[in-house]
Amino acid sequence: MARVTTTISVVNQKGGVGKTTTVASLGAALVERGQRVLLVDLDPQGGLTFSLGIDPEDVDVTVGDVLLGTNKADDAIVVTEDGMHLLPSNITVTQAEEGLVTRTGREQRLRVALDKVAAEYDWILIDCPPTLGVLTVGALSASQQVLIPLQAETLSHRGVGQLLDTIHDVKQFINSGLEVLGVLPTMYDGRTRHAQAVLEAIESTYGLTVLQPPIPKSIRFAEAPAIGRTILGTSKTHKGAEAYRAVAAGLLD
Repeated sequence: MARVTTTISVVNQKGGVGKTTTVASLGAALVERGQRVLLVDLDPQGGLTFSLGIDPEDVDVTVGDVLLGTNKADDAIVVTEDGMHLLPSNITVTQAEEGLVTRTGREQRLRVALDKVAAEYDWILIDCPPTLGVLTVGALSASQQVLIPLQAETLSHRGVGQLLDTIHDVKQFINSGLEVLGVLPTMYDGRTRHAQAVLEAIESTYGLTVLQPPIPKSIRFAEAPAIGRTILGTSKTHKGAEAYRAVAAGLLD
């Protein structure tokens, strides 16, 4: 039986909600389960690339070159210490994004590029930039599912409606098969009634599934990228690592 590739965009136009940590940690957890995983860094700041131990300044071929059609995805993919493959990014992707605005088929370019390598992977996880521009729309066009990491605090879900409008438009005009997998609570402090109330509000307001378990707040998440690894590589038994393993197990089920 042919293996099916599942492509998930990890999206939130608000920065600092744990998108990059989620992509890297879920990728590492899936690799631990014997899955073949490609991560795509679509953020011109190159946060995912850096956090996996690759200096964005040293990257010769980026996802931007792939989107512009000057290189194939195969030319750009690198292997990380934690066993995931990575389509890297750096600041040059900003110029690629500007160049895409006038190009034909700009929303479909990532999908077309990933289609050529998809057979080699079980999972493709896309780390989207903190905007709802052409790169994010391209990611949504290339995906079957959307995962929304969300900090469990009052102001964090104010942009969710706008994000869901964008997803709705992509679904209507470009990618009819797109589904929202759910919201993943990050930086969660379960001791506070407030955090629980925010999650309940998200469920009732938007009708979204809240994925379990929530990802706990921990300094370990900030420490891991400094040595180019994920928390699963640096603090194997930490409750944050275990939480991502549990979310990955849920994806596999």
